[in-house]
Amino acid sequence: MNKKEPSANESEEAREMRYAFFIGCVTPYRETSYEISTRLVCKKLGIELVELEGANCCGLPIDSMNHESALTLAARDLTLAEDMKLDIMTLCTGCAGALTKTNRHLKEDRESRERINNYLKEIDREFKGTIEVKHLVRVLLEDVGLEKLKDFIKRPLKGLKVAGHHGCHILRPSKYLQFDDPENPSFLQDLIELTGADNVGYIDERDCCGAVAMAANRDVPMHLIRNKILHVIETGASALVTVCPSCHFMFDSNQPIAEKKFSETYNLPVIHYPQMLGLAMGFSPEELAMDGLKVNPEKLLDAIAKTN
Repeated sequence: MNKKEPSANESEEAREMRYAFFIGCVTPYRETSYEISTRLVCKKLGIELVELEGANCCGLPIDSMNHESALTLAARDLTLAEDMKLDIMTLCTGCAGALTKTNRHLKEDRESRERINNYLKEIDREFKGTIEVKHLVRVLLEDVGLEKLKDFIKRPLKGLKVAGHHGCHILRPSKYLQFDDPENPSFLQDLIELTGADNVGYIDERDCCGAVAMAANRDVPMHLIRNKILHVIETGASALVTVCPSCHFMFDSNQPIAEKKFSETYNLPVIHYPQMLGLAMGFSPEELAMDGLKVNPEKLLDAIAKTN
């Protein structure tokens, strides 16, 4: 629950549906359609996104090189939300993981908390541990709830077959994330089926998208992309659904590159989950910024048209 004190005429529900919006780095620069569709869907659902002004990187990209600096960067972001007395909502699973791990670690480890606060003291900030961090999908599942979400489905995507890619950081390390079963997760299947669509499984569903390895070795990630796309296509799915900007970038933006590298044609639309939810809620593809996708979603939209 968010910690901001409600006014006299403010309901408990309204208080719980307000979040400090941590947009991260990848989404606004590479995946703007994710942000646009999220803001549209959240507004319809009554979720208020309050800008987290002055936020910096979550620290994840430098964690392997300097863990202390990564902790400090994440802790500073957490203090900004603490000042607002609001829990954080993120779109990036990497950001959600980094901020959640830091938040819980500093709450539980007094020595680390005091050490990081000594760094933060130089910029007049202090981590207090008064807020929580949630990814968009956790807000939808835990705070809105599947039953309430069903009330917003106006155009069920019945008969549509899609595959989901949940990614790694939203589930692991489970010690900190404490969300679903990391070995057999069902959250994305539940969210897909909420829209009326059929979720299809495939053999490497739990494999990484390869984004983490991209800076060191482009060849391995490209093979990961190719294998997953081919296996999704084999299921007859009309699209692949993601919940992370980096995962989406790997399968959408890099798909044409993989086609050229392997002399193959895939043409598999890759969409953000709020775009899928938005379609089922009755929003148009234009409103959901589906023209911002690198792989033309015409195949998906045609499949939806045939089922409605």
